[in-house]
Amino acid sequence: MGWDTDGAPHTVALARTGRSEQEPDRLPEVRELAEFGWEPAPDAPMWGFLPYVWPEDRRTWVPDRSTRWAVETRLDATGTITGATCQPLSQHDLDVLENDANTDLAEAGVPPRPPGRLWLLRPIADHEDIDSVLDHLFTMAETHGIEARSSAAFAALCADELRSLDATARVRLS
Repeated sequence: MGWDTDGAPHTVALARTGRSEQEPDRLPEVRELAEFGWEPAPDAPMWGFLPYVWPEDRRTWVPDRSTRWAVETRLDATGTITGATCQPLSQHDLDVLENDANTDLAEAGVPPRPPGRLWLLRPIADHEDIDSVLDHLFTMAETHGIEARSSAAFAALCADELRSLDATARVRLS
């Protein structure tokens, strides 16, 4: 377990530099890695700890060159849209989001994540995709009477279950 703070990004990212107006999942390097079975880590706050507990050889990261956007929609008195504006989030708003993410991580007993990274995961064992792994983790939490939320108990259960799935998959391969 860990954030791989000294690790290098995936080599596919080395050819890309500078900010991009693309959202995270639309970055060329993320799309290229998807061709090799990598999926963006879930961005829901309750899963913020997932890259930390995911098996190291089934996770990678790329520098976050993306832009997060805010869309403001204006309505008239009847509810008809009269205009819309799309602007990048300010650095202040991005800092607030990062602080919120690190607060959730602290509640899960996980240290703050390194800033500026987009995490990508590969499915584990017999699971075809990350959503299937998440469904499995939800089921395990329910079975053990643990609420599926950003908490130390849920993060520990996920870490244990991911280790177990990974060990089982490795035994099958040998």
